[in-house]
Amino acid sequence: MTVRNGQGQQGAGRRRPGGSAVPLSEAYDTALLDLDGVVYAGGEAVAHAVEALGVARAGGMHLAYVTNNALRTPDAVAAHLTELGVPAEAGDVITSAQAVARLIADDVPAGSRVLVIGGEGLRVALRERGLVPVDSAEDGPVAVVQGYGGPEMPWGRFAEASYAVARGLPWYASNTDLTIPGARGIGPGNGAAVEVVRIATGGRVEPKVAGKPLPPMHRETVLRTGARRPLVVGDRLDTDIEGAFNGGVDSLLVFTGVTDAAQLLRAVPEHRPTYVSADLRGLLEGQPEVVAEADGSFVCGGWRASVSAPSGGELVLEGPADTAAGAGDPMDAVRALCGAAWTAADAAGGAVPDAGKVLARLGL
Repeated sequence: MTVRNGQGQQGAGRRRPGGSAVPLSEAYDTALLDLDGVVYAGGEAVAHAVEALGVARAGGMHLAYVTNNALRTPDAVAAHLTELGVPAEAGDVITSAQAVARLIADDVPAGSRVLVIGGEGLRVALRERGLVPVDSAEDGPVAVVQGYGGPEMPWGRFAEASYAVARGLPWYASNTDLTIPGARGIGPGNGAAVEVVRIATGGRVEPKVAGKPLPPMHRETVLRTGARRPLVVGDRLDTDIEGAFNGGVDSLLVFTGVTDAAQLLRAVPEHRPTYVSADLRGLLEGQPEVVAEADGSFVCGGWRASVSAPSGGELVLEGPADTAAGAGDPMDAVRALCGAAWTAADAAGGAVPDAGKVLARLGL
């Protein structure tokens, strides 16, 4: 079996998406799936997610769910997935709450009290590590930890964290995602809550962060899944894709969450995925190789992308839709455009060619 992937390019930074001669669900033994914006949004399943994951699982791929959302326990997440039609057990779920609890337990004595600004998932994870969750800065904590607590988190919780941090207690955060996708759109995430405490304490200290894209989350994932050929699947460049980059593993970006095609074309090297797909059906498919031509253009699935001028300019796209209305896979066009845009940006020191016209043409 020949699988063209990005493992040899990760360290230097990718300049074009990879290709696979077989479906990704056959090329990798484990899918490390983000949840919000990938499997569900606002509690409801993302289009095509249930069916695609069912086929991948039936074909032998291990599915693990890796989330920066520390609100719910693995039991609750697994129950929700099962209710949506994606059978899962608690052991299939890895959360940033688990990662930050391990991080804290490595730093403080067993049985220590920890001030919790977050939900039940964080409390359960701390107890599993032999730590005692408390609710007030006056309860004798030796550390303070923040995790996403949902949209109803009382303002007074941020005050408790601010009091503790200002007194010099070690400060931890499950993750620093500024936003989180929901049924009604994009809302503030735990990173926004962390900023509240940072501002209140004068910005003099920084929390230790466990979640994606940082190493503690990758360590937690490896320890709990035992994956040998993992594929990270996510919707965020700065967490899912960068986390895969930091862990030296391949990644699949889907466009069902916060990232759009324009952001992908502007991605810095550590935010460039190995594969790109509209949704989780991409797990069930191979992907055509993006070929660099001698004239500096990039070809994928019949689409050719280039830059109008060597020193910058705008992206130019030629392809099947030029000769047959509606023909050609737009994702192949996006992959070719990534090759042209990323290579041009690297050559120009980060300046990205204008992609407005070609993305409008593709409806992206």
